[in-house]
Amino acid sequence: MTTSRSRTPAPSGPAPEGNGNRTDYAGAVYGSMLAASVIAAAGVHEPHPRLSLILLLVITGLVFWIAHVYAHVAGQREIGRQVSWPQVREVGRHEWPLVEASGLPALAVLVSPWLGTGNSAWLALGVAVAQQVAWATLGAHRAGAPARQVVVEGAVNLVLGLVIVAAKVAVGH
Repeated sequence: MTTSRSRTPAPSGPAPEGNGNRTDYAGAVYGSMLAASVIAAAGVHEPHPRLSLILLLVITGLVFWIAHVYAHVAGQREIGRQVSWPQVREVGRHEWPLVEASGLPALAVLVSPWLGTGNSAWLALGVAVAQQVAWATLGAHRAGAPARQVVVEGAVNLVLGLVIVAAKVAVGH
């Protein structure tokens, strides 16, 4: 693992862990986009659709987290050296926002009956897209990007989220 790569802060907290110079929100942005994609693709028509969607969100986040940890560790492996457990744990912490990003959309699904919404998937999709835009914007702002770039990064992520929404509408889920 290279030491120049910054760690992703946990999406649930307002500030990066430890060092205030960290601006890598890629895992949170990617995890939010992943959650939105899962919601859009899920045509859950089982007896317990909310529970099924929550499980899909959490399991998909965990599987992608494991895949990212493996890909990073395998890709950064030095010839002739074994991968250490501390290295795997560090990469796992760095990639954890992929899992955390499913938390708010899953919570939206869980509480949707009490909010009076008729379709928990649409509420969760809105939450996933909103957090994707928020994390991208926050990352750009924390990196010291000019206001114009912060707005552009937020807008690009909004467009990507709306593409996912459009795909959900197009397939009729």
